[in-house]
Parts: sequence; structure tokens; C-alpha cells
Amino acid sequence: VGDDIVKGTNAWKGIRVTVRLTIQNRAAKVDVEPNATSLIIKQLKEPLRDRKKTKNIKHSGNLTKQQLFDIVKQMRPKSLSKEFKGTVKEVLGTCNAVGCTVEGMKPMALQTAIDNDEFECPES
Repeated sequence: VGDDIVKGTNAWKGIRVTVRLTIQNRAAKVDVEPNATSLIIKQLKEPLRDRKKTKNIKHSGNLTKQQLFDIVKQMRPKSLSKEFKGTVKEVLGTCNAVGCTVEGMKPMALQTAIDNDEFECPES
């Protein structure tokens, strides 16, 4: 089972990610269930770090609008919001916690812009 998990999470090396194990007829199937934080960190394309040695890292990268919407589309099925706009705001909150910017702006400023209809969000 451990080898299967290692094979399934190769693309997520150095990033903490949730793994779903489906066991059927004594055979384990591994599905990676990325959360918003791991998707954002992966989009930032940062160099690998040893999690044991470096703690409390601020990820000071910048995401484009397109990268943000790609992350939101992947998170949409798990989101609790009714509209796409709400999911965008959820992911922006995670961006704020991670410490990255979007289009060079702070995520909180973008959330206010979405509330005031100044930031354009696609419908799906």
C-alpha cells in the first residue's frame, strides 16, 4: 500500500496532500485529493524544500488570473458556495493564508473588488 501511495503522489513531491484509499477485493486504489493550499503552492512552482528542516515558510509568489481560475475550477465540486464567485473568494482567502499575491494585488483587496463587482469572474 505504501508503494502505491508513493507512486500516486509523485507529482506532489514536497507538498502535503490528502490521499483517498479505496480498497476493493484486498487491492488498494490511491486517489490524490488536493486541497486549495496544495493547489496554490503547486501553481507557484516553488523549489522543493525539506519539510522537516524549514518550518513556517511564507510563499511570496504571484499567481495570474488564469492560474487562480484553474485552481477554482478544480475546487468547485468541494466548495460550499452557491456561485463560482464565492469559490473564487474561498481560494483567495487561502492565498492570503499562504502569503501569495494574485495579479500583483493582495488577496483581501481582490475579495473587496469582487464584492463591488470590479473584478470580473467567469460564470463557470
